[in-house]
Amino acid sequence: MNAAPHLFATALLAVLGTHPLAAQAQTPACSPEHAAMGHCTPKPVESARPMCSPEHAAMSHCSMPPVSAAPMPMQSTSMPGMAMPAAADPACPPEHAAMGHCSPARMPPAEPMALPRTPIPVLTDADRAAAFPTLSHASMDHGEAIHHYVLLDRLETWDADPGRGQAGEGSAWFGGDIDRLWLRSEGQRTRGRLASADLEALYGHAVGPWWDLLLGARNDSGGGPSRQWAAIGVQGLAPYKFELSATAYVGTQGRTAARVEADYDVLLSNRLILQPRIETWWHGRDDPATRTGAGLGSAEAGLRLRYEITRQFAPYVGVVHERRFGRSADYARADGEGPRDPRWLTGMRIWF
Repeated sequence: MNAAPHLFATALLAVLGTHPLAAQAQTPACSPEHAAMGHCTPKPVESARPMCSPEHAAMSHCSMPPVSAAPMPMQSTSMPGMAMPAAADPACPPEHAAMGHCSPARMPPAEPMALPRTPIPVLTDADRAAAFPTLSHASMDHGEAIHHYVLLDRLETWDADPGRGQAGEGSAWFGGDIDRLWLRSEGQRTRGRLASADLEALYGHAVGPWWDLLLGARNDSGGGPSRQWAAIGVQGLAPYKFELSATAYVGTQGRTAARVEADYDVLLSNRLILQPRIETWWHGRDDPATRTGAGLGSAEAGLRLRYEITRQFAPYVGVVHERRFGRSADYARADGEGPRDPRWLTGMRIWF
């Protein structure tokens, strides 16, 4: 019976809010607005320590915790002879280590890359000679095919003071690149009769890329008794593309002679070609039967302009001046001819 009044009093106080336990249970928190009006004092709340930013650390407001830096990873390739950097610890990434969350373990450095086993040798003269050998025409491997070439270089006619005349010169060869059979012939007619004619049969052997050595025989006829000669000479392409031929002759009874001939093609266009030409004859002794004297017997200089309608056929016009010297000139005067013979001419050139 005594407990009932006490419980009733306690419940009444709780309703009225005057009981200490009720007051403690219903005491509201001290909001910032009540604290600002002085109604209550807020309870201090422990907060987490703010992080020290680099700007605050620079102003000495705080101290940044020590951070153990990890080596930055590099590419797997490096220069020869350089050591590779240590690899990063996979358990402690660099981002976590920078925030002080972990400390990366030191990884052993990679071994340096080895240099090439065999170094590049120094270039020597023997290496250059092996890379660029000297080519020899004689060492070239030539085929055994037989070829031929026929050239009628001059088929021409003229009408000069002594009378009309015709002249022809041609050559041909049969064989391979090294050894050939050469045939050369030249003749002239004046006033309807044969003035001179010759035929040469020669063996030609290539002694260089541009030169042939010739050895054979020659026969002269017309304008006197026939003469036979042994012949030796050279022919080929001289520097600056001069076609040159020089032949020496030895006949019976101590007779000797020599002929030197040169010409050059000046290309005015792809088809129009100007050709200067000179020919000289020398004799070792006088031969009245053939009307030739010792020394320089005659010289002929000509200029021919041809147009190649095709590469094989070309008509031409030209001018030639022939002169005799010494005893040869005296023989010409005795026969009623002058030592000089200039003439205009026309002709054609054919090859196949």
